[in-house]
Amino acid sequence: MRKEYTKEEILKLAEANDVRYVRLQFTDLLGIVKNVEIPVDQLPKALDNRIMFDGSSIQGFVRIEESDMYLAPDRSTWLVFPWDTPQGKVARLICDVNLPDGTPFAGDPRSVLKRVCEKARAMGFSAFNVGPEPEFFLFKLDENGKPTLDLNDEGGYFDWAPVDLGENCRRDIVLALEQMGFEIEASHHEVAPGQHEIDFRYAEAVEAADNLTTFRLVVKTVAREHGLHATFMPKPLYGINGSGMHTHLSLFRDGQNAFYDPEGEMGLSETALHFVAGLLEHARAFTAICNPLVNSYKRLVPGYEAPSYIAWSGKNRSPLVRVPAARGMSTRVEVRSPDPSCNPYLAIASLLAAGLDGIERELEPPPPVNRNIYMMTEAEKEEAGIRSLPSNLNEALDALIRDQVIMEALGDHVLLHFIEAKRIEWNMFRTQVTEWEREQYFTIY
Repeated sequence: MRKEYTKEEILKLAEANDVRYVRLQFTDLLGIVKNVEIPVDQLPKALDNRIMFDGSSIQGFVRIEESDMYLAPDRSTWLVFPWDTPQGKVARLICDVNLPDGTPFAGDPRSVLKRVCEKARAMGFSAFNVGPEPEFFLFKLDENGKPTLDLNDEGGYFDWAPVDLGENCRRDIVLALEQMGFEIEASHHEVAPGQHEIDFRYAEAVEAADNLTTFRLVVKTVAREHGLHATFMPKPLYGINGSGMHTHLSLFRDGQNAFYDPEGEMGLSETALHFVAGLLEHARAFTAICNPLVNSYKRLVPGYEAPSYIAWSGKNRSPLVRVPAARGMSTRVEVRSPDPSCNPYLAIASLLAAGLDGIERELEPPPPVNRNIYMMTEAEKEEAGIRSLPSNLNEALDALIRDQVIMEALGDHVLLHFIEAKRIEWNMFRTQVTEWEREQYFTIY
């Protein structure tokens, strides 16, 4: 749980750390970090929620005639970046976005997640913990500082130097994160060459989403210092594994893990089973949010460890939802489809909304699938009732607009602007003529 600083404490910390500038951060609809940077003498004004910005310039926000918006800093997110600039230290505060009357802006992704978490509290749950496992690739920069497609190592899963040449960069990322208060649980080379994973301790939902936005910023900043380009693009290269963000979820009630029942099947409570059923019920819809790029669907294919089928299991890793072996306070479910390009606030909100619907309606999950689904025939999958995740972004968007639960969780404003942006992305992609097409067809036809 983060410390909630007072205004006076933040001003003292800024002075003690020689902070010269403060970044007031928020995310747009697509999860891209935006910030208004202010000199430190404007910090008292910011802490009184009096910093205004033009919302019409931000993806998915508002039209120009209704553009005035205010940033409301969350004082528990005060953080001084561990790197120096020629102008001095820089700090940040993550902000909610408010309308001029002080009410939350419906298109603010952070406010969307807060609203769904409030529903969980209204249902009697005291906490929703989220533990993400984001993966990323490191590529070399050219002599002009531009990213190339040359990987910086030929390492594999759990390799180390000299095969893993990203080890020093990864270590410096971990050190920077630890200086910023992250509790790192694991850091290792992933399966593909140039691919890495750093796992940090779970947190309550909003804090977990905040941590992900900070994590992505730190990874890119430190990689650049090492002459490398870090990318969270889900599938940057053909023929090797893509980058996922397996996401661990657990609900608590009165300080106790609501997913654990020592007398239940697999040690799981009825609440956990209903939650899993909700995830499976709404999986095709939340895929549009958790896998939001055209490129995301190049990862969700058989053969590269990413899930492509809607099923669950406590034993194998081919289904969409896995129940790790830990029980007691560590009982949780793992959703394996999200990728690190998603807007973490919207992705976590959609996963929670799906699970809560399963609890509200007391949905029962199908039997767990303890076989390798990739080895099953189509007839066997059909007999087991195993559906597939959407095969492309357009199909996922179609599933989203048919799912009332996920649509209500996102709200009309977010839904309208998200779908509009993503339909444009899909149409731009589908009308492109690629090099693959020219190689296949240009001389033959």
